[in-house]
Amino acid sequence: MTKYILHGGFDKNISYIKDEFFQQSLKETPENVLIFLVFFAEFDEYLDIRIKQCKDQFENNKGSKNLEFKMATEENFLDGCAWADVIFLSGGRTVKLIEKIKKFENLKQIFDNKIVAGDSAGANVLSQFFYSKKSKEIRKGLGVIPFKIIVHYTEDMGNPLAGVEPNFETLFLHEYETKEYKY
Repeated sequence: MTKYILHGGFDKNISYIKDEFFQQSLKETPENVLIFLVFFAEFDEYLDIRIKQCKDQFENNKGSKNLEFKMATEENFLDGCAWADVIFLSGGRTVKLIEKIKKFENLKQIFDNKIVAGDSAGANVLSQFFYSKKSKEIRKGLGVIPFKIIVHYTEDMGNPLAGVEPNFETLFLHEYETKEYKY
């Protein structure tokens, strides 16, 4: 069974992802935790600071656990996923993340028995469909989880995914909100 920790994103002008997301990501992990950081979606100008923030947040929420990090590249993606206990998919540009990992077939099997933690774009890419608040577009995710997703959600948006594939539930993820699912 795979555990998915989904995060609704954050306002870069306010603060970074809250502790709850990292605590949930580390829950049910062994004493020595292998964390694979996938920052394919991140904007270049924020990459270094986001990697530091992410590592710091994992460290701040590890308790007595020992953490080992490995950075993803397109070349080591499959090996890194096999190595990891936790796979962190960063926020940023969903389309860029999809382009980088769609070539890896059977993502659901690649993520099997892992903890997959997705922030914003990292949550979108896992979905069946997602709504981009910025471009106001509905797009197809990689279909790893059986949901439609709206990140950075606010109530005044309504449900732009209401008419899309009614067999899938829509997850409304507010900024700084964390939800967990197991499949």
